[in-house]
Amino acid sequence: MAASLSWLSLPPTRLSKHSVSSCPRVIESVVGVISRDFSNFEEDCSKRKSLIGLGALTGSLLFARFALAKEETDRYTPFVDFIDGYSYVYPSDWRDFDFLGHDSAFKDRIAALQHVRVGFIPTTKNDIRDLGSMQEVIFDLVKNVYAAPTQIPTIYDIQERTVDGKNYWTFEYDLQSSGFARTAFATIAIGNGRYYTLVVGANQRRWSRLRNLLKVVADSFKIIDIKSASG
Repeated sequence: MAASLSWLSLPPTRLSKHSVSSCPRVIESVVGVISRDFSNFEEDCSKRKSLIGLGALTGSLLFARFALAKEETDRYTPFVDFIDGYSYVYPSDWRDFDFLGHDSAFKDRIAALQHVRVGFIPTTKNDIRDLGSMQEVIFDLVKNVYAAPTQIPTIYDIQERTVDGKNYWTFEYDLQSSGFARTAFATIAIGNGRYYTLVVGANQRRWSRLRNLLKVVADSFKIIDIKSASG
């Protein structure tokens, strides 16, 4: 398996809601499409739940691809969706739940704000790089899609990795409003004619304790090639 990593170690970048995008084309291709399509994208929850057991059966293969240390495999459970073409791991003590507009989601049994969710929408793009500059795409995505008008977003490190010829962008960000802040990792990628997004996060107060645990989840996301009906 060929894999490569590259990092942009950026100082925290706070994005003003009044700032003007430096790349209007990104706004049109990312923000407009995602905000429109995610709100209308309904999933078959019964199919998703049936795949949880399937993921457990393929866990050894999934963990091998992530190169997790043996002691770490007990901390995570794999989720594999061969129908929709993706896989990832999540903390073993989390449980599945329905998150509107998303294909799969798992959350902490006590702290509901600690959760991971995955969604996708159709796209004509072939690779995440086709959207434009990694930094511009991510900045516009966080500012115009993830952040509500009352929230101030800050973006931290941005990472690109390439696995089996597919490119993945992972970034850390927080959204702050009056008296509350949430921090998260997001991984975005394109494959199978779909734009995939994984978001995993927690309340900012818990972030320093959970960051390493949740980074494994963000880095574990992989696209699986969907086989055609003809074989």
